[in-house]
Amino acid sequence: MRKILVVDDEQSIVTLLEFNLQKAGFQVVKAMDGVSAVKLAETESPDLIVLDIMLPGLDGMEVCKKLRMEKINTPILMLTAKDEEFDKILGLELGADDYMTKPFSPREVVARIKAILRRSGQQAEQETSESEDGQLITIGKLRIYPEKYEVLFNGERLELTPKEFELLHYMASHPGRVMTRDQLLNAVWNYDFVGDSRIVDVHISHLREKIEEDTKQPKYIKTVRGLGYKLES
Repeated sequence: MRKILVVDDEQSIVTLLEFNLQKAGFQVVKAMDGVSAVKLAETESPDLIVLDIMLPGLDGMEVCKKLRMEKINTPILMLTAKDEEFDKILGLELGADDYMTKPFSPREVVARIKAILRRSGQQAEQETSESEDGQLITIGKLRIYPEKYEVLFNGERLELTPKEFELLHYMASHPGRVMTRDQLLNAVWNYDFVGDSRIVDVHISHLREKIEEDTKQPKYIKTVRGLGYKLES
């Protein structure tokens, strides 16, 4: 049974999510402040975290940043009553995998969670058991091991979030092919991210910081002006 950590300081939201997640077959653990959320993320090893931004103690942004700094790459779905683009992009830059604003549909939250888990490291073995997905991909100094959800660069293991891995793996599976932001959204996030392609730009930026010696003159992930991106073969 998949375990979901729900973090929100509103009891009504926690109760609503707990009911719907349990109905969908998930186990639920709960926290109502940031400090407790970090502790539970460390001790309970949840498969995914539903994280509100406005929390007492540590806010959701700080929780997300702290977890990523501690190399805890559990997928994170952020919730907030705010709808400013700044909050949204900042959350993604700190390592969140998805973002929803309140009020929300519980069914959509469950659907988003299932989509994230379906394409996350927790289901890597099931998803990579067939065909070319189980083969090593080598591009320059990059070594991508789909079955392990592992990437080596110049012999050193990279710490990637599930979405960073999936984006890199997808592009590496189609070397030299120019892909639009919308194509990458549909392929990697498995649904239309409300038409917001900035999530792709944020993750591309993260990947470049990890695999490029000079992010201003990238050798691997190239920008094709007016079109999108491509991974050089």
